[in-house]
Amino acid sequence: MGAGAGHLVPAPEHHLVDSDLQRLTLSRRHLMGLAVSATLTPAAAVAAPAAGQPTAPDNATPPPSYGLGQPVAAHPYGQPSRHQRGLERRALKGLSPVPQNSASFTPLQGLFGIITPSGLHYERHHSGWIDPDPRQHHLMISGAEPALINKPMLFSVDDLLRLPAVSRMHFLECSGNTGMERQRAVAPTVQYSHGLLSCSEFTGVPLRLLLERCGVDFKRARYVLAEGADAAALTRTIPMELVESGEVMVAYGQNGEYLRPENGFPLRLVVPGVQGVSWVKWLRRIEVGEAPYNTRDEALKYIDLMPDGTHRQYTSLQEVKSVILSPSGGQTLGRQGFYAITGVAWSGRGKIRGVDVSMDGGRSWRSAQLTGAVLDKCLTRFHCDWVWDGNEAILQSRAVDEGGHVQPTHTALRAARGTGSIYHNNAIQSWGVEQSGEVRNVQVV
Repeated sequence: MGAGAGHLVPAPEHHLVDSDLQRLTLSRRHLMGLAVSATLTPAAAVAAPAAGQPTAPDNATPPPSYGLGQPVAAHPYGQPSRHQRGLERRALKGLSPVPQNSASFTPLQGLFGIITPSGLHYERHHSGWIDPDPRQHHLMISGAEPALINKPMLFSVDDLLRLPAVSRMHFLECSGNTGMERQRAVAPTVQYSHGLLSCSEFTGVPLRLLLERCGVDFKRARYVLAEGADAAALTRTIPMELVESGEVMVAYGQNGEYLRPENGFPLRLVVPGVQGVSWVKWLRRIEVGEAPYNTRDEALKYIDLMPDGTHRQYTSLQEVKSVILSPSGGQTLGRQGFYAITGVAWSGRGKIRGVDVSMDGGRSWRSAQLTGAVLDKCLTRFHCDWVWDGNEAILQSRAVDEGGHVQPTHTALRAARGTGSIYHNNAIQSWGVEQSGEVRNVQVV
């Protein structure tokens, strides 16, 4: 993701050890009040060749020959290279007093393309992850009133596997993603600032198909209640218009294999463009009703306190957003010269139309190139060339979606929604580049 070997020193997540992790053991109070810096390895001082210029070979030392390799299927389930062991999802100790009610962060800075490997997908659990026996797990569909549904049904996992399947790629973002940044720059790296974000290909059955088989009265039943089988029995209200569009899915597959246990095995709900808490894991029950259910996690949590003292409830949409992944916090520019500014953009309203990049804190903007597929409610990659002259710089990205919605500044977001919530922060992220080449999390207001 850099501009040549050694030219861009990776973020510290690539080589953190236990002693380094202790410095990131922060409570919620500390996270809201402290900016955390990261210690880099001495590799930051190593000079690199100019961009695009490979290292000149030493004629006396040919490229190595590695000899006989490992036998076929030495690892029945493939594993990453031992040189990539530092690239992993990480938790912040102290983020929650109960480890089962916490989160882990995806290492966005080390990924390519738009698909997050299942083993690196972020986690957010309310009572820890479980691993139900799929032979014993069922999905019940019923109505709040008998008149709302003609034929309540109980589906086994095998029943769902026999139905026509669909596969779609969508991003999944926790509504608390970048919540620590709501008032000031806090997180040292993009893994901790934006790592409650992942993107996968999900496979399953449209929920509408299941409701039609049950004979649901769509004119009267305008909401769906989804419930998980975890100890928290997490329940969420889903508007029926999302289900009627065909995009809401009961998924059993992710990235070509079954869901991982921590991602909801054997069944989870997929609600594209909507905050992650609505993507109910270990899905066991669907109920249709005429009104929102106002459950515990909809009345006490996942609500936004507005400047006038009112609450925004059922604010599920994840609005247009982007972030630069390289260069980003914790990385170091090895020398002056060419760099590729790369990142991802996404919107719960649809496709990304464009991304602008600024190198001077938003005083001027350049159009970035969208690379790869541009899909609905999915991560989109962007790229912008940049020649660093050795002076201080502030890198920013600003996304706009197909509906014309533009990612706001922190000032604009605070003016509209205040600072009383940690949810739904889609403000522009800034990375400050120092003359030393170190990249740090900063905030431009």
